[in-house]
Amino acid sequence: MTGAERREQLIQVGRALFADKGFDGTSVEEIAASAKVSKPVVYEHFGGKEGIYAVVIDREMQRLLTLVTQALSASHSRIKLEQAALALLQYIEESSEGFRILVRDSHAASGTGTFASLLSDIASQVEDVLADEFKERGYDPKLAPMYAQMLVGMTALTGQWWLDVRKPRREEVAAHLVNLSWNGLRGMDPNPVLTAATRGLVLSPTLDPRTGRPADSKEQEKLRREQEKAREREQRERAKQLERQQRERAREHERQIKEQEKLRREQEKAQEREQRERAKELERLQREQAREQERLQREQAKGLDRQQPGES
Repeated sequence: MTGAERREQLIQVGRALFADKGFDGTSVEEIAASAKVSKPVVYEHFGGKEGIYAVVIDREMQRLLTLVTQALSASHSRIKLEQAALALLQYIEESSEGFRILVRDSHAASGTGTFASLLSDIASQVEDVLADEFKERGYDPKLAPMYAQMLVGMTALTGQWWLDVRKPRREEVAAHLVNLSWNGLRGMDPNPVLTAATRGLVLSPTLDPRTGRPADSKEQEKLRREQEKAREREQRERAKQLERQQRERAREHERQIKEQEKLRREQEKAQEREQRERAKELERLQREQAREQERLQREQAKGLDRQQPGES
């Protein structure tokens, strides 16, 4: 494989494992074994499983956000809501593994994590839709952010439920979601259906950033390559930063070892000096004791000499 092909293979293998086991449950060894490569190949391309996970999360978030952005470009507010609900369900149906990865990181109602961050981005777009609708109907537009959170949260939790059950079909689920959000409990339609503008709609996962419209296949491929290159540059920068941090930690560790060694040598020298001083002091005391004993012996000898003449 070329470098780009190997990189893409590792991303797809990692994506499947992350969806099945989660980030913590997936190891570099498993990724390498599934891709039939050695661990150094994974480290060479991504620096570890963190690099693969970052690319997977980025791709999934961009795909879902692009679909919802397309949906909210419709002219009528109800059609926007229909297409936004349908966009999420289409993403879940076409990218179940990706959605599992996103929701595994954080539940829609948790308020933290990647998925919650993504929903917050979507809610900020829905705010604009609701604010315009509120103004036309005489409601306070300041309440739009709260209602946006309600709508997005309701849709996201329904999507998590539908991820496993897959019944009814996504268009029916979208129709019922809009039925509740648009008509309310009091005015619910017993047999809701999507409007003609939304029925059968399949959104493109890629938008042309220059026009805001779905890109054709060539443009999609071109944009994909550009996005891939941007992610590769980001990964290289992260790898370089990590390498710099590792070198700095290694230098700091080496400096600490040298400082400890220097301190150890100084302590040993201090102990040696202290031992020499003690030895010298002990030797001095021993010499003084020896001299004192000699003096006492001489005095005793003189005393004996004085006593002997008298005795005779």
